[in-house]
Formats: sequence, structure tokens, C-alpha cells
Amino acid sequence: MFRNIKGGQVPLGGGAMSYVSFGHGEKALAVLPGLSDGLATVKEKALPLSLPYRRYFSGYTVYMFSRRDDLPEGYSIRDMADDQAVALERLGLGKVCLLGVSQGGMIAQRLAIDCAGLVEKLVIAVSAPRANPLVQDRVFRWIEYARRGDHRGLMTDTAEKSYSPRYLKRYRPFYPLLGLLGKPASYDRFLVNAEAILGFDALDELGKIACPTLIIGGADDKIVGIDASYEMKARIPGSELYVYDGLGHAAYEEAGDFYDRVFSFLERP
Repeated sequence: MFRNIKGGQVPLGGGAMSYVSFGHGEKALAVLPGLSDGLATVKEKALPLSLPYRRYFSGYTVYMFSRRDDLPEGYSIRDMADDQAVALERLGLGKVCLLGVSQGGMIAQRLAIDCAGLVEKLVIAVSAPRANPLVQDRVFRWIEYARRGDHRGLMTDTAEKSYSPRYLKRYRPFYPLLGLLGKPASYDRFLVNAEAILGFDALDELGKIACPTLIIGGADDKIVGIDASYEMKARIPGSELYVYDGLGHAAYEEAGDFYDRVFSFLERP
């Protein structure tokens, strides 16, 4: 079941992009993670990252990408989408299905707008078409935590804003460990990713997305807000929207049927 699980790098101008892949199907699914990629890339995490995608293995080869390793200051969501287009082409993947989560959903929107020929189907999960006031408030707060080097504060606030009350009740006793685990040597990469979110606005260009699109939101999302999902639904022609009641920004982790729902959409003729 777990064969063909591997990692690699795609050379880019002056640098490289890390990725992991798993599965052995003919179709390609590219997955773009959220802001957490600014703290730790996918490198050497192929096996744990593959677990939710076991159902996909026979029909798809799944590629999960990090942002480029050498993120320069001032890098934008458009720059990240341009990198992603180069990576897909250099891997020879042809037209891919694309799943973008949170910030990854912003990059996915930009890619589907600017490089429509690369995207067969699009899934945008718990994301937004612009840095709305709620997004700005959250990201500015996380930038301040990062600049102070307050890892526990950053991770605790992220958890409190992402998960449902039922989930938080179980995991709050572990908060003291958050300041000890996963702290990066530098927050520079995280800060570049976070500041790129603040400059993102694709709202008026969503009508250019021509591929079948599924939008997934959490009704209680305290990071991007559920209105963001409805904005995308209204602007992307023919798009579908599914909202998880009682869940927030971490719906893709908490909803037991999230990956089955994405799979069903991708498999639909």
C-alpha cells in the first residue's frame, strides 16, 4: 500500500522546491499546504503526509509541494504560483488536479487564473480570495509572535483559532509542549509567507477560473471567515461549495469525510 512514497526537489532559477509524492496512479494531484509550510517544509515527511491519501493511491500519484527553499523577502502569492507552474512543468505532470489549503488555496487560485492550461480540476479548502480584515488581523498577530520568537504563543493562538471546541477540549492540556516542539531556527521563511498573504487579492479575477471547482469551508472559521467561501462561490463560474457546520479552519483535519469528499469530486466525470 505504501510503495512509491518518496521525496525530491525541483530546480528553480537560483534555488529549488521540495516535494514529496505517493501513489502509483496515472492521474496527478498536486497539493499546496498552508502557512505552516513557513515553519517546516514537506521534506522527509512523505510517509506521514501520505496517510490521508491512501484511497487515492491506485488512481493518482499525489505530489505535495512546499514553497521554494530560498524564499526572498517580498515574495508574493503570484511569485509562488509562478514557481509552482515551473515545478509542474519540470516534473512533466501535464494537466493536474489541484488541492490548495488555506494559503495554498490562495496560490492555487492564482495558478488557475494565470496558468489555466495546467489545472484540470481545482479544490480550494478553508481559503479566501483576498486578505480580508479577519485574515489581516490574524496574520498580523502571528507576525508579531514570530518577530518576538514566541513559538508557544504562535502555536497556541493558531490552534485556538483553527480547531473546534470539542477538539480543543481534548488537546489544551498539551499546550505547554507547543513552545518546545517544532520551533524553527529562524522565522524568516514564515514571515515571508505571512506577508505574502497580506498582499493577496484575486477577487476581481476569479471569473477567469474555467476549470471545475469545489470550494470547502468551515462555518466557524475564525481565520479566513466563512464569507470568503461564499465570495469565491459567487465569482468562480460553475463552482460548488460545501460548508462544514460546527467546524472551522481545521475542517480538513477534523472532518472524517474531507478526503473522501475531495476524491469524489475529482472522480466525477
